Amino acid sequence: MVTGALAIDLGLAHKESKPVTTKEAAIWTAIWATLALVFNGLIWWSKGAAPALEFLTGYLIEFSLSVDNIFVFIMLFSYFVVAPAYRHRVLFWGIIGALVMRATMIGVGTALITRFHWVMYIFGAFLLFTGIKMGISKEDGEPDPDKNPIVGAFKKLFPTTSEYHGESFFVKEAGSTAWKATPLFIVLLVVETTDVMFALDSIPAIFAITKDPFIVFTSNVFAILGLRSLYFLLDGIMGLFRFLKIGLAVVLSFIGVKMLIAEWYHIEIMVSLGVVFGVLAVSILASILIPAKDGESHK
Repeated sequence: MVTGALAIDLGLAHKESKPVTTKEAAIWTAIWATLALVFNGLIWWSKGAAPALEFLTGYLIEFSLSVDNIFVFIMLFSYFVVAPAYRHRVLFWGIIGALVMRATMIGVGTALITRFHWVMYIFGAFLLFTGIKMGISKEDGEPDPDKNPIVGAFKKLFPTTSEYHGESFFVKEAGSTAWKATPLFIVLLVVETTDVMFALDSIPAIFAITKDPFIVFTSNVFAILGLRSLYFLLDGIMGLFRFLKIGLAVVLSFIGVKMLIAEWYHIEIMVSLGVVFGVLAVSILASILIPAKDGESHK
């Protein structure tokens, strides 16, 4: 299902490099969300209600956290002045890389939790700290690619061009036999390293919902697969969600507390789902209904 949809998305929907329209992005966002719900139904049918609710809760958390990724992507594309026609290619390959990296991180996390149960308390404390920090921070956390150590190291080891060459990541310039990386590849490199930082929040969060590697990975997969189309849908209207950051902070803090008290008190999955859905719904409604004050940050 996932492989087929990815092939269609890249091969049929984007044969040519051109800007993605809002209508097209809305259609693909709906397709990915529908596929996630269909997959959720298959889990319910094959594994039962509890795993299905775990998947739904995990998917909702990961999908919500991905909105914060989108804000960073907007800032990166603006910083590097990436043409709209080439953004979908960067996001596509960025998502492929994210799937591989998260699969690895989930495998390592599962092994650690299985062997060392106390790792759950470290995850819980980290999420609680992250949630509190996110809630009280007044900074937008805009990325500064020049301070990215991986980008700096790459530029020292591999020659780069000063200009874009269409949608190419690597080119041979006229009169040269050596391959050079284009700025578009640097953007992809920053997207990949940024996703690693976001994964440090999202992977522990899903382990608070379930320790089933299958549910953990698939909920991440479907949330990530919808990220590219969601970017093109939300680009330009992220200001409408200025309270979402507070909502995400509350959700991460709640999940952190849940992990820390799990040994003494188990919070049912339906309660977790209700809290996550309720907090996110209230933060989005507040963003829409409460007018922004003059000079107020949109994030």
